[in-house]
Amino acid sequence: MATLVVPPLPPSPRDDAMHLYRAFKGLGCDTTAVINILAHRDATQRAYIQQEYRTTYSEELSKRLASELSGKLETAVLLWLHDPAGRDATIIRKSLTDRNLIAATEVICSRIPSQLQYLKQIYHSKFGVYLEHDIETNTSGDHKKILLAYISIPRLEGPEVNREIAEKDAKVLYKAGEKKLGTDEKAFIHIFSERSGAHLAAVSSYYHDMYGHSLKKAVKNETSGNLAQALLTIIKCAVNPAKYFAKVLHSAMKGLGTDDNTLIRVIVTRTEIDMQYIKAQYLKKYRKTLNDAVHSETSGHYRAFLLALLGPNQ
Repeated sequence: MATLVVPPLPPSPRDDAMHLYRAFKGLGCDTTAVINILAHRDATQRAYIQQEYRTTYSEELSKRLASELSGKLETAVLLWLHDPAGRDATIIRKSLTDRNLIAATEVICSRIPSQLQYLKQIYHSKFGVYLEHDIETNTSGDHKKILLAYISIPRLEGPEVNREIAEKDAKVLYKAGEKKLGTDEKAFIHIFSERSGAHLAAVSSYYHDMYGHSLKKAVKNETSGNLAQALLTIIKCAVNPAKYFAKVLHSAMKGLGTDDNTLIRVIVTRTEIDMQYIKAQYLKKYRKTLNDAVHSETSGHYRAFLLALLGPNQ
């Protein structure tokens, strides 16, 4: 469930393009007008607006926005302009080339197989290089293995689960991890990359029943670093993606300072997918609305833009 608030009768893309052009004219930029238009248009509408803008004014809307806006607002708005797959590709590419692998790992390991298939096509057409190649070049060890397996192995997306296999997988993971000295990472990579989300959720539940604590906890005890992040993202998103993202957002805002890159990434990428559920999980877990948390951690036009994407405060 998305939170995006789109007007029941939105203006034509041509009108939107014209109003954006006007907002850029004169001294300074009418940032409020820019936010009011772009934060209330869905991916298809945003694509049409960019097309109209290019045709009418012979320049890219994204280039113009980059020169009119700055800082965190610019980062958020430019990321929002993309369609979901293009946005994922952009985030992953930047994360891999900067060698700050948290964002790439999160995006890859929280997407379903059909999204990953499409993402790979878009990635190649956008950057002229295969996603596999960029992962190969910029990651290493077991982390590289899980990412490559996760984007290439076809998995089911439906709710069907073979109980026997799920129970067996739970036993295999126990033997590969907590039962022995050291960890057989291969077993974890194999099961986590080849099983569907519904199946992994069942494995997690069997694991808890048989060994008295969660599979998540086992992963934390048995692995570390980037591999642990990949495995934890996969298992948490299999069980409850909204809860996973609520926690990522909470971590980005707790303590001193705010991790704005994470805040922007999660809000912008989930607004058109499951933000209603994330907001509900956030409220349940942290006894505070996500809107209020974001409000107290941000300011100015940047705050206004994120809150517009989040929709009503509930």
